[in-house]
Amino acid sequence: MSSPSEGASAGASGQRPLEGILVADFSRVLAGPLCTMTLADLGARVVKVERPGGGDDTRSWGPPWSGTGATYFESVNRNKESVCLDLGDPEDLQLAQELALRADVLVENFKPGGLDRFGLGYAELSLENPKLVYASISGFGAAGGRDIPGYDFIVQALGGLMSITGEADGAPYKAGVALVDVLTAKDATIAVLAALKARGVTGRGSHVQMNLLSSLQGALANQGQAFLGAGVVPARMGNAHPSIVPYQLLQCGDGPLAVACGNDGQFGRLVQELGAPGLAADGRFATNSARVQHREVLVPLLEGLLAAATAAQWQDQLTRVGVPAGRVAGIDDGIAYAQSLGLEPTIDVRDSSGAVVGQQLRHPAVWEPPLAPRDQAPPQLGEHTESVLSWLRSARKESHPADHLS
Repeated sequence: MSSPSEGASAGASGQRPLEGILVADFSRVLAGPLCTMTLADLGARVVKVERPGGGDDTRSWGPPWSGTGATYFESVNRNKESVCLDLGDPEDLQLAQELALRADVLVENFKPGGLDRFGLGYAELSLENPKLVYASISGFGAAGGRDIPGYDFIVQALGGLMSITGEADGAPYKAGVALVDVLTAKDATIAVLAALKARGVTGRGSHVQMNLLSSLQGALANQGQAFLGAGVVPARMGNAHPSIVPYQLLQCGDGPLAVACGNDGQFGRLVQELGAPGLAADGRFATNSARVQHREVLVPLLEGLLAAATAAQWQDQLTRVGVPAGRVAGIDDGIAYAQSLGLEPTIDVRDSSGAVVGQQLRHPAVWEPPLAPRDQAPPQLGEHTESVLSWLRSARKESHPADHLS
């Protein structure tokens, strides 16, 4: 169904697992665009449909701005082609429908059922494109929550995440990134890939429905199961852990250090390095369950010992003996640290002329043998309108699908 990938980086055929897959991206903001960017990183051709004039809302979400646009937009839209289509215009709508009928995957985050009135809903498209994998992303699902606006911040509040984030005696806090959108994007990507795999067996696509609230609740892990399995409603504990001690920030001579002792052996090495090996034999601290019970006694003892040196010094010393520890770094420091470990956290992105126009955080997977890299910068609004519409018009003439949808 798809065409040759226009504008994709050169590479040997078959090196990218989604080479030849065409994705019609009718999504905007974060969850949908991050899903489709992941598919693009893996080789799919992604055509991003944007409204004329303004495009994706996040094109105007600044500061900060890079030399080419809003960094928010750029964070989730590389390796895509941007085409401007007004769904209220009959000619543009026919071209949007043509794109959807030729797509392997369509991703959208309109209000549930919002694309139906344009002939772009799953039920209608699947009649002529039965192999279509159609992914819908909403805030609260297509039933009772269909009319509730799906904003990450509101989902963090209503879904319980904020109730366990923040100091015990302080205000609830959201995560420092739109975490629910990111989780939903990853869940949607997994579902799309699974649907493509199933299509290879059955020959038919499917409608995958994702919502932010379900993705958040699916990610509550041990905190959610504490309620379901034991009737415990978790509460805010700052940086402490409900089931492990020490697993929190501890104050050193110049600031905090994250310390995570997941077993008794690590705790023994911790107190050995702190010069108090006897704490590991103390009945109050000898086992993790005992340490949880006596955390209010143990934490001040540890912090008194850690005050003898800086967080950076303790990080080096504890890491050498296998005790997980790390100072609280900024994002700049975190990227530099990943680089120091040889993880190559960033990629250079290039414009259509091949010139490097910026850096972005790369997709985290490392492949062996390596995938042919894709490094196309996020598109300017409507950058590919002419080429994409020319292809769609010619494709329409070849297959004569005019007036097949209303």
